[in-house]
Amino acid sequence: MRPVPVLSRLLALGLALGVALGSGAAGCGGKTAPGRALGSYSDALRSQDYGKAYGLMSSAFRARVSKDEFVRMMRDNPREVADTAARLDGRHDHLEVSAELEYGLGDHLRLVQEDGAWRIATDPLAFYDQSTPQAALRSFLRAYRLERWDVMLRFLPDKYRAHMDADKMKDQFEGTGKEQSAVLMNMLEANIGATIVEKGNEARMSYGERNEVKFVLEAGAWKLQDLD
Repeated sequence: MRPVPVLSRLLALGLALGVALGSGAAGCGGKTAPGRALGSYSDALRSQDYGKAYGLMSSAFRARVSKDEFVRMMRDNPREVADTAARLDGRHDHLEVSAELEYGLGDHLRLVQEDGAWRIATDPLAFYDQSTPQAALRSFLRAYRLERWDVMLRFLPDKYRAHMDADKMKDQFEGTGKEQSAVLMNMLEANIGATIVEKGNEARMSYGERNEVKFVLEAGAWKLQDLD
């Protein structure tokens, strides 16, 4: 048997638990309530019935991880499995059933169930989030599509913003270089899910053949230093 690094095994185990919780929430309203799904999962772990535990995983998880791999992972981590089962005990009556929708430019809308009705839990006013590099890029593109030139100023590093205003920003994207700007923004939108590498107060995202977005963190907000 090929050994698996401890960190990778623990991450996989955490993924398994996360998917199990998600599948339990999704089952609300069907034959299996979330609490019963979690109870069945913890019972299966405690009795080392890993085949049963695997059957409780979502179809998306089973498509990525085979039953043999799942069982092997569980058997290779008996202490972590026992700890997971123990931590799940007694938690079934304190579930928050939730759902998440991905829409637009990779935005996520979270819903929670309260008193039998679904409610929006995501801040609906956070149109231009800058808490992460990816959020900043999504927000920047949204502002561009809506022609919010004043909002786009928020995404300029301080050293550039001092020399810009809304009219200059509009001219940069709607002026003589409008077509080139449109191509660039379309490329960015097409690569909205590309990997972003963070290092301290800077981040980079490669896209296209040789293009790169550079981000900088200033006063707790991520900004776009360079687009190409």
